[in-house]
Amino acid sequence: MAARSSSLALPALLLLLLVSTGAGAAAEASAALDQVCGRLGSYYVTPALCASALCADPSAPCRAARDAPAVAALAARLAADNATAARDSIQAVLSPNSSSSTPAAAAARSCLQLYAGAVPALRWAAGAVAAGRYRGAREVLQAAQYVAAGCEGMAGDAGDALPRQNAGFGDMAFVAHAVVASMATD
Repeated sequence: MAARSSSLALPALLLLLLVSTGAGAAAEASAALDQVCGRLGSYYVTPALCASALCADPSAPCRAARDAPAVAALAARLAADNATAARDSIQAVLSPNSSSSTPAAAAARSCLQLYAGAVPALRWAAGAVAAGRYRGAREVLQAAQYVAAGCEGMAGDAGDALPRQNAGFGDMAFVAHAVVASMATD
């Protein structure tokens, strides 16, 4: 009887060890996001804004980032992804056969040009950050913060006609710049 209970205790102990190790890894990953988001106050980014921007997409593994460089890589990748989505949504608003000369259409075309230039630069920045190279990427993300605002400015009173992805990109670029700038050391 004693041999049987000790033979059952070993698998139970191993299972307990595996479960506690997995919980510890999840806590470390969550702590990395919380730590990075908690130190962005000097960039005017609150922890709540940081976490909501990085965790807006339930399929994005925001809390699985194991350390600060992984959080920075996630932020840069999400900025590039959001810029792509904003560009595509603006492009969808403009029909291919549309040569409308309304101020809203002209603003949308100009906005599309801004995003067409920003997307490749942001893809480069995301790759650089993923490789641990923050210089240059920080500046790209800083400039990208003005794309959404530029679109809103060009749209003027027709700003409501801009897709919601434009504002979402503005928030993401703001947070991504703060995260990457906090990683960069001069």
